[in-house]
Amino acid sequence: MIGAAILQPVVALMIWTMVMWVWMYATRIPAMSRAPDIEAPGKLVGSTGADLRAKLPSSVSWKADNYNHLHEAPTVFYAVAIVLAVIGQGDGMNALLGWIYTGLRVTHSLVQATANRVLVRFVLFALSSLVLMALILHAALSVF
Repeated sequence: MIGAAILQPVVALMIWTMVMWVWMYATRIPAMSRAPDIEAPGKLVGSTGADLRAKLPSSVSWKADNYNHLHEAPTVFYAVAIVLAVIGQGDGMNALLGWIYTGLRVTHSLVQATANRVLVRFVLFALSSLVLMALILHAALSVF
């Protein structure tokens, strides 16, 4: 299919999102089991993420925060990538930009889920946003 190369980084980022989901629960469930002021996870009723955050180490919540972040700006990436693929503009430079975006988001995840240095996260987020803007501009130039 012409223009379909950009779908590879789309699928890669989807896979990464599920990796973060596994990592989130692989750290959260054991932490919940160890926390003295959390009742058995199976007995929790009406609890919110904020309630849980207050009872778990910050490093456990970082994974959940990142998992949520992977459902924000990347949704625009998914949409623009599909537009570019459908109109036959998903190869070449746009595919490369798709891989750059995905790489920046994966790197952002790793920083947030481990050291969580805010300045580093901000730079990675800002760079990924610039790449996303370039993809949106390319799509806009092609459809208008």
